[in-house]
Amino acid sequence: MEQVTLRQNERIDDLQCKGLKIIQNTEGFCFGMDAVLLSNFCDIKKNSEIVDLGAGTGIIPLLIWAKNNVNKIYGIEIQEEVAEMAKRTMIMNNLEDNIEIINTNLIKAPEILGVNKFDSVTSNPPYMFQGGGLINPEDKKAISRHEITCTLEDVIKTASRLLKHNGSFFMVHRPHRIVDIFCLLRQYKLEPKKIRFVHPKVGDKPNLVLIKSVKASKPELKFEAPLYVYNDDLTFTEEIYKIYGMETR
Repeated sequence: MEQVTLRQNERIDDLQCKGLKIIQNTEGFCFGMDAVLLSNFCDIKKNSEIVDLGAGTGIIPLLIWAKNNVNKIYGIEIQEEVAEMAKRTMIMNNLEDNIEIINTNLIKAPEILGVNKFDSVTSNPPYMFQGGGLINPEDKKAISRHEITCTLEDVIKTASRLLKHNGSFFMVHRPHRIVDIFCLLRQYKLEPKKIRFVHPKVGDKPNLVLIKSVKASKPELKFEAPLYVYNDDLTFTEEIYKIYGMETR
């Protein structure tokens, strides 16, 4: 573990996964459960090369690296300050050669990295339409939550361009956008193959959806069992403890 210099309002969090740690800014956008659930949802082939679109502080590349045997992960992040923080996280974990953070708009990723090249693409994109919902005055949070620097179509189109034929695109989003998501996936030759809804608890409506699609694949969509986050007493369910690698309390 390399020593790194922390900036104002930054802290180091222990991921409790193979000794990995991550730098986060308490005044910025810290990773949430959706990123953890997406990294667990991904079925990554051995020796894959992967691109994470909208990498933020690098949480999804870190967790995918920890849980899979992959060759290389590229994290694309448009915000310079956030990308620099993610780069320091990789240096801290001695992973800068394995997980490369690139500070650019994700739309430019195919020109930088190559077209029809990657085994998998992942994304935890902004959930809100530009102009939909209240815009947070803190730019880092607004860009992470609202389609300000990229749209849902930008994310899906870019993922398709990056992927090899039969490569997989994994995404987490909100259920109310599911019609838009499926229409755009088909438009860009990404066939939905697996879907899982995430519910706060039994009886609640889903508030997240996990989707796997495959480039240039035949139609066949499989529904996984719902994932429930909390029991009735608001303790985590056994599956959530398992995903986080914690012992059931």
